[in-house]
Amino acid sequence: MDKAIRVKICGLRDADAVDAAVSGGADYVGFNFFPKSPRYVTPVLAAELAARVPTGIAKVGLVVNPDNAALDALMSQTPLDFVQLHGAETPDRVVEVKRRTGLPVIKVVGVADESDLAQVAAHAAVADQILVDTKPPKNAILPGGNGVAFDWGLVAGLRWPVPWMLAGGLTPDNVADAIAQTGARQVDVASGVESAPGVKDAQMIADFVKAAQQA
Repeated sequence: MDKAIRVKICGLRDADAVDAAVSGGADYVGFNFFPKSPRYVTPVLAAELAARVPTGIAKVGLVVNPDNAALDALMSQTPLDFVQLHGAETPDRVVEVKRRTGLPVIKVVGVADESDLAQVAAHAAVADQILVDTKPPKNAILPGGNGVAFDWGLVAGLRWPVPWMLAGGLTPDNVADAIAQTGARQVDVASGVESAPGVKDAQMIADFVKAAQQA
């Protein structure tokens, strides 16, 4: 029987963090290939870390507006199960990335108000999964991982034709409430289980997964 709630721990940068996510019960582990992020890893390092991940836990590669050359280089170096598009990629580009990589695509859509929900629906028509995150401020350096939640009421009870994840400002303390308010069956966390930017905390990971699964 499938778990009621599935958890993604994103932005893993070292062996200890990967091991903590695996032992903590994560269903997905995420590697961040956006150079400006404090969670950035090279494809070569990510390949070493991916080797520590047991079968059955999905390995996700986060990229931001990648061109074809960057995608090809990543695919040739790092074994992944999903590509996560975290930039301004259009639905057409989502289709191209799926075809080029041969992998399912998780498309991140930032939400600040009700007007952003149309973008979620547009991408849900072509992506394999949707990740609904907090829309970053206009001049933000990072497209996500900023530790800020959006108004969960905007997506409460909404459903799309593909599975979706909730992200944005989730922590061990608020994840159960977020699940209760939105009905999300999958949750994603990066900064909410860190002791410092990019530094994962094993106890926080374990607490987050436990809180999510007990929600």
